[in-house]
Amino acid sequence: MAQSARFRSAMILIVESETLVRMELVTSLTEMGLRVLAAANADEAIVLLDTHPEIEVLLTDIGMPGSMDGLKLAHHVRERWPPVKIIVTSGLLSTQLSDLPGESLFLPKPYGPVSLTEVLGRMIGGKDDGADARGGLRA
Repeated sequence: MAQSARFRSAMILIVESETLVRMELVTSLTEMGLRVLAAANADEAIVLLDTHPEIEVLLTDIGMPGSMDGLKLAHHVRERWPPVKIIVTSGLLSTQLSDLPGESLFLPKPYGPVSLTEVLGRMIGGKDDGADARGGLRA
């Protein structure tokens, strides 16, 4: 991952059902200077959001098992924790920007370190500090 990119010590919650992808994201984002929590599904994510009010960013995949998919989780988070910034990712070609909650970004899979760094820059600052994350932007 782009180790030259450093972000302020924001806390990000990763929700990814694929264990290896989740572990790689945790490692990469930690190396960027972020504090990272990880969940395998929406149910685990909601528990973490309830117990960690310092979470600033949610990075969620759409496809996952459990009581809700990542898109429903994103909408739930927008309603229950409005300040949390949301990045939704998926390899599904049918994902429409209009399906996303307001003030969120979509990051299509597969994505590389540069794309992830740019999207995080929009959300929390860093190399792209000051960029505006308006609803429905595509990374």
